[in-house]
Amino acid sequence: MFKKLSVALVAALILVATQALPSFACGGLIAPDGDVHLDRATTLVAWHDGVEHYMTSFAYQGQASNIGWIVPLPAVPEKIEAGGAWTFQRMDIESHPQRKSLQFAGADTAASSAQVLQQVKVEALNVTVIRGSGQEVLNWANQNDFYVDFETRSHLLMYAQGSPIFMAAKYDTAAAIARHQLQGNGVPLLITMKTPHPWVPLEILALGNQQVQADLYFLTDQPINTSDLNAKLGQSAVNSEVPGAPGFKVAFQEPMSDRFYKDLSSDRNMKWIPRNSWFTYLTLDAPSPQVTYDLAINSAGVIRLATYGTAPNAIIEKTHDQEMPSWLPTLPMGASPWIAGSLAVVLCLGLLVFQRIRHRRKVSPSSES
Repeated sequence: MFKKLSVALVAALILVATQALPSFACGGLIAPDGDVHLDRATTLVAWHDGVEHYMTSFAYQGQASNIGWIVPLPAVPEKIEAGGAWTFQRMDIESHPQRKSLQFAGADTAASSAQVLQQVKVEALNVTVIRGSGQEVLNWANQNDFYVDFETRSHLLMYAQGSPIFMAAKYDTAAAIARHQLQGNGVPLLITMKTPHPWVPLEILALGNQQVQADLYFLTDQPINTSDLNAKLGQSAVNSEVPGAPGFKVAFQEPMSDRFYKDLSSDRNMKWIPRNSWFTYLTLDAPSPQVTYDLAINSAGVIRLATYGTAPNAIIEKTHDQEMPSWLPTLPMGASPWIAGSLAVVLCLGLLVFQRIRHRRKVSPSSES
């Protein structure tokens, strides 16, 4: 059985590779010494029981002998390792039903520079985790031959106001050539961190005046939604746009199936994949000036956006007032429209009563005096 599964998997991946799929890329703050173009970004965020697995890979086009990137992190990683060899390809197939016919069975630091927390080599990538203020990170980047232009500098300074943790990665071009990883492709980087909720830096992709194109995959304990009300009513967010983010929408969502779970969890370093999770695919296609936000997901599974540079935990804290009362009932995803409509009426009445009670409590002290 395993042999048949392996043969089917290899055959399917060959077919995927010959189709017009997006280039897998992620990260930002590309730091080349030549004319280099960052391709489409792809990221996987899996969150369960306070642990976030953040997997990212990027590709570049152009000739460069010294290239790297720096991205903010919400916490100090517990582990950095190579990610799944074909997980992104498998998720691409799962999130595009028309394709489901395919059968699947480092450097030294100096004074006034950032503190180096971790250093690890993953295939052709030299990865360093650093902690410091915006200026300290810039000093470290300069000392370690990262090209930082004016726009990159301003992004680093702003992101450092929200989190002092950054990850810097630089290609060992000789090793990349030896591994046939031309154009900076094929190094999925898997980062494991403890975080109170999922968080993804998106504004960091909006460098220059290019169109921001990104694929985001999520594995979460509950369905992701774009609306508090729809989350309560159990209504799907598929094909809905994230409020305040033109061009950013939920394209696909489903509970984890047995076959999908087996495919993902059998990949390299991916045994941690949660079995009872929801798979959600979001796509972002917008001009750079419109992508001014980062993303977090609250305990109800609702997407929250905040201006980049906001501390990861503060995104949820600042939008707490938008959440609906926890005592209101929540329907399971895919609930009947009739049931959802009836609950909507109950929710409206409940909220009306709730608001009146809050109002009376606010005015009661003055009326007593």
